[in-house]
Amino acid sequence: MVEQVPSTELSPIEARQEKLLQPLEASFITPKKLEYARQIIEKDKAIKPFWVNKYKNDAAKNWDRFYKRNETRFYKDRHWIEREFTVFKNASLNEDGTAATVNCLEVGCGVGNFIFPVLERNPHLFMYACDFAPHAVELVKQHEDYKQGRCSAFVCDLTKDPLMDTIPANSLDVVSSIFVLSAIPAEKLEAAVRNIKDVMKSGGMLCFRDYAVYDAAQVKFSSNPGHMLDTNLYVRQDGTLSHFFSKEQIRELFEKEGFTTVECDYVHRETINRAMDISIDRRFLQAKFIKQ
Repeated sequence: MVEQVPSTELSPIEARQEKLLQPLEASFITPKKLEYARQIIEKDKAIKPFWVNKYKNDAAKNWDRFYKRNETRFYKDRHWIEREFTVFKNASLNEDGTAATVNCLEVGCGVGNFIFPVLERNPHLFMYACDFAPHAVELVKQHEDYKQGRCSAFVCDLTKDPLMDTIPANSLDVVSSIFVLSAIPAEKLEAAVRNIKDVMKSGGMLCFRDYAVYDAAQVKFSSNPGHMLDTNLYVRQDGTLSHFFSKEQIRELFEKEGFTTVECDYVHRETINRAMDISIDRRFLQAKFIKQ
């Protein structure tokens, strides 16, 4: 009798989960594809100034509507955070050798898809979490894992509400900005970064990931005119904003406000749509900055 050997072939769902656990690769989109994207984007034109101003002014309101409509169903938990930013899993020690509390802040926390997986795996983190959508913050507070001793969520518009009203100045070890600054118009980004800097310790780290120029989503926006508000800034159908950054823009933004760049580069993931038999090039910008 021949012994049956269990199959090691992964199901499609298991294969996707395995792929998502792998580090993103440095961006290797071919020059031909980048040139195609550039040509499409450069042909696009901004919509009328009235609508540009309206969408910018209504940014917080439209995100709040988004969370009222989608609740916790839209985004998946971000289990990849510790893979890309190991600072969230490394323990810090006191002088006596005991584990020290690492004080963190997630800006633009949404409904907690980042904070709760990280808190579960690292018992020595304390996490502040803020968002300018009141309904999102309320959903965080209603989460079964929300505990006052480990997490504090509050409503804050980074562009105008001082974080120091809630968080002591110069107190944070780590801040995460994951797909957050892209929701803010370019003219308000400096104020947001300055606000974050005020509550970080000297030597504290800011972990950043966001949409990058020539991402497939930007090409899709420009292929269907009527979404462009400003250079690399677009509005979705639901009124929320999406900014696509270059690494030069992000480096300049943070370094101007007193941060040192540790790393800043494009990363890439190819997404396959098997039903339509097409591949989609997702392009992100990932960086780490240290407060001087």
